[in-house]
Amino acid sequence: MSKSIETTLLLPACRETRSIRDRIRGGAVSFHWLHPGMSVVVSPPPPLPPAELLLKVQSIDLMKSQSGQNRTEHHTHLYQSDNLVIRRGQTFLMWITLSRPFSPDSDKLHLELKTGPLPTVSKGTHVIVPLVEEPEDGRWEAAVVRQEGSKMMLSVSSSPAAAVGRYELTVETNNASGQTVSVRDPANDVYLLFNPWCEDDAVFMDSEVERQEYVMNDIGRMYYGTRDQIGARTWSYGQFDDGILAACVFVLEKSGTPPSGWGDPINVVRVISAMINSPDDRGVVEGNWSGSYLAGTSPTVWSGSVEILKEYHKNLGSPVKYGQCWVFAGVFTTVLRCLGVPSRAVTNYSSAHDTDVSLTTDIYLDENLDPIDELNGDSIWNFHVWTDCWMARPDLPPGYGGWQAVDATPQETSQGTFRCGPASLAAVRSGQVFLKHDAPFVFAEVNSDKIYWQRKIDGTFSQIYSEKKLVGHAISTKAVGTDERNDITDLYKHPEGSEQERIAVETASRYGSKAEAYSSPTAEDVSVEVTMDGEGPKMGSDAGLTITLRNSSSERRQLVLHSQAAVMYYTGVHKATVRKDETEVDLQPNEGGWSLVGVPEEQCHAVINRCETQQVFATQFSFRLRTPDLILKVSRPTILVGEKMAVEISFTNPLPQVLKAVIFHVEGLGLLNARKIHYGDIGALESASLTEQLVPSLPGPRKLLASLDSRQLTQVHGVTDITVEGKSDGAL
Repeated sequence: MSKSIETTLLLPACRETRSIRDRIRGGAVSFHWLHPGMSVVVSPPPPLPPAELLLKVQSIDLMKSQSGQNRTEHHTHLYQSDNLVIRRGQTFLMWITLSRPFSPDSDKLHLELKTGPLPTVSKGTHVIVPLVEEPEDGRWEAAVVRQEGSKMMLSVSSSPAAAVGRYELTVETNNASGQTVSVRDPANDVYLLFNPWCEDDAVFMDSEVERQEYVMNDIGRMYYGTRDQIGARTWSYGQFDDGILAACVFVLEKSGTPPSGWGDPINVVRVISAMINSPDDRGVVEGNWSGSYLAGTSPTVWSGSVEILKEYHKNLGSPVKYGQCWVFAGVFTTVLRCLGVPSRAVTNYSSAHDTDVSLTTDIYLDENLDPIDELNGDSIWNFHVWTDCWMARPDLPPGYGGWQAVDATPQETSQGTFRCGPASLAAVRSGQVFLKHDAPFVFAEVNSDKIYWQRKIDGTFSQIYSEKKLVGHAISTKAVGTDERNDITDLYKHPEGSEQERIAVETASRYGSKAEAYSSPTAEDVSVEVTMDGEGPKMGSDAGLTITLRNSSSERRQLVLHSQAAVMYYTGVHKATVRKDETEVDLQPNEGGWSLVGVPEEQCHAVINRCETQQVFATQFSFRLRTPDLILKVSRPTILVGEKMAVEISFTNPLPQVLKAVIFHVEGLGLLNARKIHYGDIGALESASLTEQLVPSLPGPRKLLASLDSRQLTQVHGVTDITVEGKSDGAL
């Protein structure tokens, strides 16, 4: 008990007394006015509580070690990040060290998490996490699970609908002695991700093997080429690589969209779809299909997403040059997997690009059956790559959740912005194109009819033929758990030509801008087919095609065969005509044939024929010239972390011309950072090789990727497997 002390001062009733009062105002002492000559009793105020009664936070331990319990249980142990990385809807543990032991009877404590430029409690971007005795699932709450003197361990649960992103963490304490707030430490910032392991999360996926593939696998496969010549290459997603998580959150922040919407995966994938391409918002990758890439990197050089995302982040949001569809899809898949959304890259062969929401692919011909280039905006790409992502769709009727198509390649706008999806695969398959988002465009890509229109003398057009089985074939993605190709065409469309498939097309066409263009199948007694022997020609050799006409009627047919061979970009855009023929054919009531041999370029072959019955038939055949592979040789297939190893990369030029300014590009997650090697020229039909050194930094099965690019030759790449073992305890 403290004792009160009284001090007696003899003060005259004068101005000086008032001065003293002014100096001791505020409770420093107390006094009473007395008559002149009498004393003033001055007493000190009651003593303040001892300083140690104020509860202060001395330190916070988020237990964020990669191999620790938090990161392991949240499946975030692979992220090369020093921050705590957790998934929403799941508890995590943390230690708080206080200035004295916590007393539940008199002390109050809560956590505060803030994200975005203007954190707001009502919008879920300023989260107050109360301390409770019995936490409930699905809510932001914390409970004490252990107390050791001034230290206590908290179990913190989060909402399965919380906004994803980077949160600043502070701890606030209150008691009778006052309030304190811990100082924000960037090292204690928390990354919160979607959680496919949580049943209450909209991205929940119940198969562990699929979660391992579509969330945890940082290596994938990209498919390209044509439906008859499917090519494959390895792509490094690298979603766990150092700096990639920060880069992905930066992409979200750069969008300028409110973080309050980042808890809804439907909204998040639409935001990212727009941000991966550069129109509208200076997104991650700038597209370029011109063939000239001197101001940046050729799209075929990239082997992964890491280098692209790091460059975008480092340059504070300056678009990376250049990309095409597989690059957009690869980077998109990386960002989604990094944020916790199950996703995969998907390739569609004979992929239609509908430019006028007609849900048809329209080809306009003049009176002589020659294409009218200025009207032919629609095209059929040899292949197109986009991304599938997995989520519930509470905004749609039941049954339309699961896989959703999203696309970052800037083809057409959606609500004024270059983006696409998410479109429910179930909706696309059944032709329910009125269900959002962008189902009409995706439906046209995989299942539109190709319709030929001929201009009449009065300038109007009439429909002369439709191909109903040309679009959408061999839709491919990497198989779960292996490097094999998985054909998922049946997820996008019913079997080609089946009654269900035709019903889906008819249903979708009702919502297109040319609903009257839909026609039921008609009998055709003459058919045309273009074929090619074997796997097709290699680069530098001739291509042989066979056009076969069949007459299934009992009568003779006379017709004119219009054929054209042309070099096309993979997007279906015409580059140059190689050969053009018009041949009269007298077809008996049995098979007839006509061959086209010796076309020395990659090309599409289109045929239109007309017989005396006024029937018109058409078809298109695409093929690619196969390029050689890079050969990667390692001195041994197994290596220790930190051990140096040499890799030899060799290549033989298949062309009878010099390859100018050849660039090699190599990268490997956990093996070496991406690098470009400016090699110089490689002579006609000559071989070249170079040796690179690598020092692995991470254990496990690894892939080393390499590509070659020059003005004369692209799409040359190679891969080799390397097993990296961790150092033993006795290793120096």
